[in-house]
Amino acid sequence: MESKIEVIKQWLGAGSINIFGLPMSGKDTQGIKLAETLGAKFLSSGIIIRAMEAKTNKSYTASGALTPTDVFYEWVLPYFERPELFRTPLILSSIGRWSGEENQVMSVAAGAGHPIMAAIILDLSEADINERFTKSKELNDRGNRSDDQTPAIFQNRIKEFREKTIPVIQHYNELGLLIRVRGDQSRDAVFNEIIAKLYEKALSARS
Repeated sequence: MESKIEVIKQWLGAGSINIFGLPMSGKDTQGIKLAETLGAKFLSSGIIIRAMEAKTNKSYTASGALTPTDVFYEWVLPYFERPELFRTPLILSSIGRWSGEENQVMSVAAGAGHPIMAAIILDLSEADINERFTKSKELNDRGNRSDDQTPAIFQNRIKEFREKTIPVIQHYNELGLLIRVRGDQSRDAVFNEIIAKLYEKALSARS
């Protein structure tokens, strides 16, 4: 695997990889591990937005809805130009979830020296996600997140993904950037598939 990782690093440079998936599909878990493996920085729109909501005493996501595009642009996009990220690859967790935001995200990322080189979708069924939600509530392992408080809120998050984020994923697919990974495997198996498919993409870029 080490040789594959080196090939991926050379291909990625200071670019970005954007990871998408339904709620609880493992975006942050896999993104953090991938960032550590590639010597990259990890940026999660969800983490940034929840922190800004707490800081500004505003609430956009408590109902399960996506953050309005203008707020997303104001709060999240400036991170790409932070000095500490200069010449550093980035692993993104769902940066630009609302259809229409992807082009602006790609433009800002490229302008900051972090062009989006690939988008990953962790494929899971809604039935799998609902089962994960139920188990998570039993274990109480998600903290006190407002967007996970009730089944109704969680279903709204799924609805938002279906209606607003799937078109974003389709756009990345049309650009030839999308990598599909089975999310219904063990965490290690998901990660291994991510590495294998990024390696394939890196090799294809050489030809």
